Amino acid sequence: MLPRSVDAVVIGSGPNGLVSAITLADAGWDVLVLEAADTFGGAVRSTEEGGWISDRFSSNYPLGVASPVIRALELEKYGLKWANAPLPLVHLLDEDGAAAAIHPDPEDTAKSLGAEHPGDGDAWLRLYQQYVSVREPLLNALLTTWPPVGPGLKLARKLGSVGELLRFARFMAMPMHRMGQELFAGRQGPAIFAGNALHADAPLSGSVSGTMGWLLAMMAQDVGYPVAAGGSSAFSSALVRRAERAGALLIPDTPVTRVEVSAGRVTAVQTASGETVSVARAVIADTSAPALYGGLLPEAIIPAGLRRDLDERFEWDYPTVKLNFRLSGPIPWKAAEAQLAGVVHLGGTADDLVHVSADLDTGRIPAQPFLLIGQTTKSDPSRSPEGTEAVWAYSHLPRGIADDAAAEKLAGRMERAIERFAPGFADLVIARDLQRPSALESGNAALGFGALGGGTMQLHQQLIFRPTIGLGSARTFVTGLYLGSSAIHPGGGVHGACGHLAARTALRDASLLGPVTRTLPTAALRHLQR
Repeated sequence: MLPRSVDAVVIGSGPNGLVSAITLADAGWDVLVLEAADTFGGAVRSTEEGGWISDRFSSNYPLGVASPVIRALELEKYGLKWANAPLPLVHLLDEDGAAAAIHPDPEDTAKSLGAEHPGDGDAWLRLYQQYVSVREPLLNALLTTWPPVGPGLKLARKLGSVGELLRFARFMAMPMHRMGQELFAGRQGPAIFAGNALHADAPLSGSVSGTMGWLLAMMAQDVGYPVAAGGSSAFSSALVRRAERAGALLIPDTPVTRVEVSAGRVTAVQTASGETVSVARAVIADTSAPALYGGLLPEAIIPAGLRRDLDERFEWDYPTVKLNFRLSGPIPWKAAEAQLAGVVHLGGTADDLVHVSADLDTGRIPAQPFLLIGQTTKSDPSRSPEGTEAVWAYSHLPRGIADDAAAEKLAGRMERAIERFAPGFADLVIARDLQRPSALESGNAALGFGALGGGTMQLHQQLIFRPTIGLGSARTFVTGLYLGSSAIHPGGGVHGACGHLAARTALRDASLLGPVTRTLPTAALRHLQR
């Protein structure tokens, strides 16, 4: 039986929802987390069967290690252990065995890049040294409320002059393709950046796409591409233990079907079983934006402008197709470095990937798709029986093409691509599990059409435009109701910042200064969305 009344309800127990619950409970609030599924974790979950552990959605977590929000929770005290492969990342350049590798030591990475083209190794070290010098204020700026005034000033001080600040701003605004051309002379550096950029959905020829490629590549050099030892559910379990230690109550198998509102303020939530929980202070929804505004709230109160923006302008990121393999042995890659990698990018040169990106953005299923491959047993030997390998691979479909037939077509191309780069791969397959976009969404309702990021990461749906035109905040037009998922700034990735920012906003609005901090923004938001 549910409690009749609490200070706050968090809808959903993905990493953002759990971080929200922790932040509120640490502040002394009475917090209830309601999860529709039978297990906690959202898109950070794994399953185990017969000694095989499969990460069902996300798997590698450089942002989880680097995020100041996650680091502050000290999850290692609650059972979380990170595991890394001998090499964080290998990018396969061609079918003849050419590859680019990020090594744990930046000097080794530089040596590898420099061997292909003199000067590229030095360029890599300069980039990494720059990243290390700005890492703390940069991550704080990227993962905080927009505009990031405090962290932005610290970043400016680190860079040292107005000129350097402007150069860095230009660098961050560059398209991925142009960034690779400016920074490197050989094939390896641009390919590493381009492959990392395709973790998101910004076109490689579009502005700011370089930021994702550079940032993830630098994180791979800094912290690797780690997995949670024992499966991704171990990450969520540590968050659950931390939330319970703070005093939050978490209940699975309890879908919330309605958020009740009276006189413009959130008052309660109702579950599928008909139970109602009154809310004294806040509701934080770790859901997709369409789920909150198109399902949980009464339709009659949705502002016309918001409804129109969601119907006509909200854009999901690419649908995902994921293959999970049980293999009788290691993949026989032609590129020897790939035998040691936790993550393998398969897709060719940066120029090749520009064509893949263009295909996706023009509605074509790529003939030669880009594959993101996780060799989880390389990182964590507990993932499969001795001598075997647990491996997953995912790729993307164009927006608007998420049907099962298209997923099957892409899956076939993915398997043939692996076979070309690793002849004999097919003979190793013990079992194959295909997660189509429909399966990903049915496994986690927040993954609309199999999209993993809560909405496109392109600039037109970031910052104050996320998820629609607004203020770059977790606030909604309903007082006390906050959107705390990857649907809000700063967007996709397992960093916990969206949930943390939503909880911090709720705490601030409920404080003695609340009437000051919330009245004007809420009024402005209602005006923008009317």
